[in-house]
Amino acid sequence: MGLILQGLVGLLFLTVGYVLFNKFTVQEIPQYPDTWWGKGDPSKEDTTIRPFKIDISNEIIDDLKLRLARTLPLQPALEGVQQNYGMNSQLLGSIIDYWKTSYNWTDRQQFLNKYPQYTVSVQGLKIHYIHVKPTINKQAKLKVVPVLLLHGWPGSVREFYEIIPLLTELQKDRSVVFEVIAPSLPGYGFSEATTKPGLSPMRVAQIMKNLMHRIGFKKFYVQGGDWGAIILTYMSMLYPESLLGAHSNMCVCEMTSCHLKLWLLGTTFPSLIAEKEEIPYFTPIGEKITNFLLLETGYMHIQATKPDTIGAGLRDSPAGLAAYILEKFTSWTNSEWKNLEDGGLTRRYTLDKLLDNVMIYWVSRSITTSQRIYAEHFNKEVFTSGLNNIPSEVPTACALFKNELTIQPKSLLQMKYPKLIQATYYPDGGHFAAFEQPDVLAKDIYNFVEKMEKK
Repeated sequence: MGLILQGLVGLLFLTVGYVLFNKFTVQEIPQYPDTWWGKGDPSKEDTTIRPFKIDISNEIIDDLKLRLARTLPLQPALEGVQQNYGMNSQLLGSIIDYWKTSYNWTDRQQFLNKYPQYTVSVQGLKIHYIHVKPTINKQAKLKVVPVLLLHGWPGSVREFYEIIPLLTELQKDRSVVFEVIAPSLPGYGFSEATTKPGLSPMRVAQIMKNLMHRIGFKKFYVQGGDWGAIILTYMSMLYPESLLGAHSNMCVCEMTSCHLKLWLLGTTFPSLIAEKEEIPYFTPIGEKITNFLLLETGYMHIQATKPDTIGAGLRDSPAGLAAYILEKFTSWTNSEWKNLEDGGLTRRYTLDKLLDNVMIYWVSRSITTSQRIYAEHFNKEVFTSGLNNIPSEVPTACALFKNELTIQPKSLLQMKYPKLIQATYYPDGGHFAAFEQPDVLAKDIYNFVEKMEKK
């Protein structure tokens, strides 16, 4: 017992040393030129903003129907495993049947075109984005503020369709309303992919900043989850002058001072780093490693090393694409849903909503290019940039949903976000917050922005 106590004390002193080192060591923010990621001559870039409509050819849809009809018999699942070996073939078969017989692309395409959409070239890439202005009475005493919504993988702008009206329409007892800009990340959906290596989330942060400037917003709020959360954190460090505030539903401190040593200490002995009300959101370190690091990160290792290999199979098979993507909407929404026959998918979503997201990947043929961001993130430039060890000086809010892949206490988050204005824990909800619980997330965004605007 004495050795264990000595070890813990030693770990604590080592952690404090790292904290103090990072606190009093000034690290330089890297400066990146506006890299040209497209083809052709940069001097001839056409920066005209053009209206956009999703209009998929009959040839692509007919080909999809043929491929679905020719789906080979799925391998029968093992008895009693539900979704613990990946997506159960019985569940996948029922989804494919629905896709073939009930999902109507003509109607869904019309739905996906319900909001104004545009494209514009930024650093050589044609970026697709939704742009919705608020619908309010001119006499209403409301401040209109711009917010950039950023999605992640395996999501798309489809995640935001239910939250957009909550942000752009008058809400009772609110002093602000939002003008929403929701782009498809480069290489996702209807945004052009680069032909050059190196487009990491750091560089995407630059493109997103330049996109907002091109649209006409020099200062704005930004919100995101998954890659969107990582990109907005880089934006807050690289371009703080452009951000009014940052709101994330996947806040994580990756700094040397908190990511490993304090995290290990806290997940084993939560009371040392967390307040009493925060502790129920943590799990013992052994369970966390088993459930997350071992069971839920295999896809990441593949996509960070061989994205094009797995992408070839997913681009060729709609059944494979659906299985690969929709499995995440089970385990990342609630890890316990892996023990359900239906994967819990229709508890929080509908099959039409889920297939809308799959279809965006299929019809745009973007699954391979969407996965390359993993390979670009785990590379030398990112690791040597030092950005993960630099605090963000932008006012930040964290919405912490109980079933998120990883949750850290405020004591750790404040090391990365010293201007943490708001951190709220929610007893339900998982990784796809805007898609799962748009009402809850919208309220959290409003609360944060109103605090900022009152200042």
